[in-house]
Amino acid sequence: MMKLMPEVAVALALISLVGGVFSHCASAQEREGYEQILKSRNGRYTKQGWNHYGPGYFELDRETGVLTSHGGMGLFWYAAKQYGDFVLELEFRCAGQATNSGVFLRVPGIPTSDDYIYHSFEIQINDAGEGIHMTGAVYDGEAPTELASRPTGEWNHYKITFVGNHITVELNGKLVIDWEAEPRGKVEDIAQRGYIGLQNHDDRSAVYFRNIYVKELR
Repeated sequence: MMKLMPEVAVALALISLVGGVFSHCASAQEREGYEQILKSRNGRYTKQGWNHYGPGYFELDRETGVLTSHGGMGLFWYAAKQYGDFVLELEFRCAGQATNSGVFLRVPGIPTSDDYIYHSFEIQINDAGEGIHMTGAVYDGEAPTELASRPTGEWNHYKITFVGNHITVELNGKLVIDWEAEPRGKVEDIAQRGYIGLQNHDDRSAVYFRNIYVKELR
């Protein structure tokens, strides 16, 4: 048997450990009742169940499961299921300080025009914005208590809970929104069920998404 050099053996051990950690995390999510909606099959990710409306697109790295936005303004939405009460967890990363994007909740019906923006809430991604237009905000509705995003280029974690009309948003472990939602700003009404969507806003700075999990509560 060939004897590995010490530094090679250490590197292989670290790779094995990291792989085990990611496997454990995925299993933990599944044990807690989450469904991974950007699915991995046979070690490769697929857009199965997703559709895109409007200009631009999201490119999927089938090996890493990272989505990268291109152009816009469009919506990449999970068409396989509508959700009422749910918890959504995902990670996002901004390519630059001008990155503008968002996560749409309960988009009612299949998007065939931009009308969906008036009937669904958007959890904003925009570190250059202020108040109700900054990262962590319910866009045009409720400002976050603080800007809790990490420096540009680092991954951030969203945990978004929508029960009835109540929305909570945790950004990197900090509760930044705890709001009994009501129609405000551009939003005219609140759908009780709908699709989850990711926005590709423009071509100035890309946004990246990965590790998208949903736990359905009803």
